[in-house]
Amino acid sequence: MTAPAGGGRWGGRLAGAAALSLGVVLALVLALVLALALALDRALPPDLSRFRAVGTEVLDREGRLLSVLPAPGGVWRLRTDVRDVPPELLALLLAAEDRRFRQHPGVDPLALGRAALQWLRAGRVVSGGSTLTMQAARLLEPRPRTLRSKAIEILRALQLEARFSKDEILGLWLTLAPMGGNLEGVRAGALAWFGRPAAGLGPAEAALLVAIPRRPEALRPDRHPEAAAAARATLLRRHAPALAGPGPDEAGPVPRARLAMPRLAPHLARELAQDPVTRVQGPGSGDHAPAADAAAARIVTTLDLPLQRAAEAIAAEALRGLPERATVALLVADLRAHAVRALVGGEFGSARRAGSLDLTRAVRSPGSALKPALYALGFEAGLAGPETLLADLPRRFGGYAPENFDRGFAGRVTVADALRQSLNLPAVALLDALGPIRFAAALKAAGAPPRLPPGADPALPLALGGLGTTLREMTALYAALGDHGRAAPLRLLPGPEAAARPVFAPSAADLAAAILVQPFPGGGPAGIAWKTGTSWGGRDAWAMGMDAGHVAGVWVGRPDGTPIPGATGARLALPLLARLFERLPPAPRAGLPARPAQAAAGAALDRLRLAFPPPGAVLAAAGEPVTLRAAGGRRPLTFLVDGSPLPAEPARREAAWTPPGPGFYRVTVLDAAGEAARAELRVR
Repeated sequence: MTAPAGGGRWGGRLAGAAALSLGVVLALVLALVLALALALDRALPPDLSRFRAVGTEVLDREGRLLSVLPAPGGVWRLRTDVRDVPPELLALLLAAEDRRFRQHPGVDPLALGRAALQWLRAGRVVSGGSTLTMQAARLLEPRPRTLRSKAIEILRALQLEARFSKDEILGLWLTLAPMGGNLEGVRAGALAWFGRPAAGLGPAEAALLVAIPRRPEALRPDRHPEAAAAARATLLRRHAPALAGPGPDEAGPVPRARLAMPRLAPHLARELAQDPVTRVQGPGSGDHAPAADAAAARIVTTLDLPLQRAAEAIAAEALRGLPERATVALLVADLRAHAVRALVGGEFGSARRAGSLDLTRAVRSPGSALKPALYALGFEAGLAGPETLLADLPRRFGGYAPENFDRGFAGRVTVADALRQSLNLPAVALLDALGPIRFAAALKAAGAPPRLPPGADPALPLALGGLGTTLREMTALYAALGDHGRAAPLRLLPGPEAAARPVFAPSAADLAAAILVQPFPGGGPAGIAWKTGTSWGGRDAWAMGMDAGHVAGVWVGRPDGTPIPGATGARLALPLLARLFERLPPAPRAGLPARPAQAAAGAALDRLRLAFPPPGAVLAAAGEPVTLRAAGGRRPLTFLVDGSPLPAEPARREAAWTPPGPGFYRVTVLDAAGEAARAELRVR
């Protein structure tokens, strides 16, 4: 019998409908499976916390590594990506661990199949069949080596491939690969085993860092150098085409000792690492930018690595000759940019020298190191000039009777000599005329606010350092003097400079700086303006200085503030300041007079001016002779009072005058070029 024609058509339609229904069901099932996989992926994303928990790197202004702080838990783990390692290392890594890394989706079926077959034949695991992506998954979430763990690694590898590029996945491995002990990652391994950045590794060194992660404890070069050398030789022999370097027998010995991690500027590194504002954020965020999250632990500073290393060497050498418990703090800053270039806070880690304290931030008495700012303010106020004569003689200011350091007196001296010799009586007299409150306000505006005892007001002892300040603040104060009276906070981080504000008149600041240009007593570079200071009892020894491009400060003392017998700034701190300036770049060290504005200050010293009397002087000298003095200008000089010339020797810069009585007078001096200088005064 034959089926009716209509039945055949109906049967075909029913079969087509069934096939269509089955396809719809399969599509729905597939969609459900994909939706479930997506939901699980979102609910259980890869844990990147280990990758993000990296050590803090402190870099100098050119990106060179200064110091490293470990990741939480004391692990040395540094953010590493493909740009941080040489191409030879990547080539060897791919050749040795995952030849098809660039082609597979995170799992290599051929490698897994080969590993399973070897396992069945040998009865033990011969090779793991893990791709680099699977290894990265295991490094992110370490687990015991079981079949269940392998299945999880496969799933995690697929997740990583869906989220990150191949280079980012390599970055995971390069950051987390175990390098023996508490070392993780290629950059940490390169620093610890070879003492240099990973980018500078040679082929044999790269081969060792690729070999160690296979058995990190068994292949530690410091504990098992023969095993490490053998593993390296095996890699070089098997994968020589991936390298353009020495053969296994020409690679040389492996390192037998672990090196210390970089630790320059340790006080500053710790300070910046504890402040999250200083951390440099990379682009992007979230799970799709693991590199950006890890890059947040790189802090760029304004320091200069060679200068920082030199400053620490100077401090270390000085410590060997210091009394017990005494220590050194140093600071160098760029005069124009107001940026710190070197900072030594003490002997880091030394318990007997309080090495945990950053002594550039310690509040101490500056002694006479404050006097240049006082004289600059006096010049600005017209109370004196460099050639003005002052009396360094015993004097009481109410109940205050200051003495000089040597308890002697110099008699009549010029202001310039009084400042250079650091005489106390002239400085106190100048502050008495200027006013302590005005001086304290200028110090605060310059970034060195005076710290006084509770309830105390600024008083005359400020002239001799009777206040508290820090080395950072003193360096900022001298930077203002060296930068023509402009003050700005010293910067530790790059970025726009804070707007400088005028604190001293440019000519006044330049005059004070020019007076301080003098040779170092024990020899040293020329053209440096410097001043020392010693606090009461020899507790603090200071030396501050500046040249055409830099300002520097040195403090020597005991962190607990106990005296050092015989300590002075000239004996303990000044030689270190000279050594610092010897190590500065040669271009800026032309000396202050070579600077444009400082040359103007030198010219100011050559311009005709009245050294005595100063403008607005009040003389109690009716009927008594007064010596009028001039400085600068071209001789012969002519002195006049109210337009009437006085008899004087043409070659001399002074003339005698006897005021006829009380009143107001105008003193004028003329030089051979027709220049004139005048001052109004009063005789009582």
